[in-house]
Amino acid sequence: MAVDRFPVEAGHIMLFARAVGDPNQIYYDEAYAKTTEPGGTIAPPTFVQASAQFDPDYGLRPKIGQPWFGSGREATGVQRTGGGGGSGLHAEQHYEYHRHLRPGDVLTATSRPGETWEREGRRAGKMTFRETITEYRDQNGELVITARSVGVQTSRPVEQ
Repeated sequence: MAVDRFPVEAGHIMLFARAVGDPNQIYYDEAYAKTTEPGGTIAPPTFVQASAQFDPDYGLRPKIGQPWFGSGREATGVQRTGGGGGSGLHAEQHYEYHRHLRPGDVLTATSRPGETWEREGRRAGKMTFRETITEYRDQNGELVITARSVGVQTSRPVEQ
């Protein structure tokens, strides 16, 4: 993922918290948030995932006038290309927080490959695990969050 500019806005934080079902007032009530240890409104732990919507190449976001494969298996009849004869999935997600993410921050995100390893699966053959490390930096270039995700690609469809 490469994001040049991801503005962190108070309204987006509140809507994200509601979307994930987190009622904590620290995400929307500034008066309450001032009485807490962070001393102000902060973003929920997984909020940086919303930065994908600011990545022009994000594959799950529809692009006007272009065919889109949808978020389900061939939901729109357009097949996703690439990969082997198996399937891929998101296996793990880890976050390291260097400080609280706050309204007014403007993030950039850069990703790089991490480790790759393989295992033999009982039902789907060889599984290839790939780690991606994404660093989120604020408007001053300071590291705010480091995200590590692991995807797995199987060599063949899972046998039933």
